[in-house]
Amino acid sequence: MVMSVKTTQPVRVGFYDIERTIGKGNFAVVKLARHRITKTEVAIKIIDKMSLTPDNLKKVYREVEIMKRLSHPNIIRLYQVMETQSMLYIVSEYASQGDIFEYISHNGRLRESEAQRKFFQIASAVDYCHRHGIVHRDLKVENLLIDGCGQIKIADWGFSTFFQPDGALTTWCGSPPYAAPEVFEGKVYTGPEIDIWSLGVVLYVLVCGALPFEGSSVQVLRDRVLAGRFRIPFFMSTGK
Repeated sequence: MVMSVKTTQPVRVGFYDIERTIGKGNFAVVKLARHRITKTEVAIKIIDKMSLTPDNLKKVYREVEIMKRLSHPNIIRLYQVMETQSMLYIVSEYASQGDIFEYISHNGRLRESEAQRKFFQIASAVDYCHRHGIVHRDLKVENLLIDGCGQIKIADWGFSTFFQPDGALTTWCGSPPYAAPEVFEGKVYTGPEIDIWSLGVVLYVLVCGALPFEGSSVQVLRDRVLAGRFRIPFFMSTGK
């Protein structure tokens, strides 16, 4: 008598075997997966369309459209999009070394020379986006990933949008500690200036290992941002 042994088959999405969860959101989960043939590791963002409002679903499709247009060595690459009546699967490049926030949490602030190299990559990618009429609007260290070669990859384009040089945007979005003064004041903005302010906050975090603007409430944070109150640590170089 030959006994049959049941083996657990991996969950598959298209040509990808799902391995584990690497991120969760309100309406989506991100899974690490591996291509069945090439064995390439990828990140698959799985979105339940039925749980989204029409407006939020429209934003998801805009995110996909923007990712399709982006091709830069320091931006997470979109590989494939699969869709059913109820689900959306966004397959993208996997950055195996986590994000800058995790890196600083474990290793402390970056040396200024290292921060300079990392920031150059970030600024190069953001400049590329702006030259192509795209603004990210949620730049923060949690959205700056590190690949297996130590290169920066900008991720999470959920708040990104298209802009016109003579146009005006009004949406409040992103993380308050990285928000520009005009956002706190409810003013209209073109787009790039919001990213540029956030870049300044990111650079401060890279060099100092802490946020320049913090507060016990959004109101306190707003007051400090509008007043431009932040400290310059003793260990920062003078630039001479």
